[in-house]
Amino acid sequence: MQYSSNMPPPEYATGVPAHPIITPGQWSTGLCDCGKDVPNCCLTCWCPCISFGRIAEVVDKGTTSCGVSGALYSILCLFTGCECVYSFMYRSKLRQQYMLPEQPCNDCLLHCFCECCALCQEYRELKYRGFEPSLGWQGNLASHNQGIVMPPIGPGEMKR
Repeated sequence: MQYSSNMPPPEYATGVPAHPIITPGQWSTGLCDCGKDVPNCCLTCWCPCISFGRIAEVVDKGTTSCGVSGALYSILCLFTGCECVYSFMYRSKLRQQYMLPEQPCNDCLLHCFCECCALCQEYRELKYRGFEPSLGWQGNLASHNQGIVMPPIGPGEMKR
């Protein structure tokens, strides 16, 4: 299909960025590659609720907010110590969206025993796929749709 100059490129048709070329079924980084993104690693170690909230908002495509997800994660952590029961579901959603393998073990066990490493890997995966989790869903849409200018339709103009 040919795209004309007044037609947005295919990656903007859905408002979601085009994904870099990645071998299907492969994570972009390993579970223990936390040193590849030190600021994210530090944030996740000291405040995992923020990292989780950002991941959840992007994975859910804006249907849940970073604040709500992060607060629920914090409440689960403080009162039950079982925040992994909530966070592993988002790893599963991320894996399904990008056809990633469940490795090195299932998502629940991974989040129970390596919560920070799992969150860091998920955050890096979203960044690698063109999202900046700190911007949230709407911020990512705005940054990816930047440069596409659609003329406004006035009340008296012809519409088809």
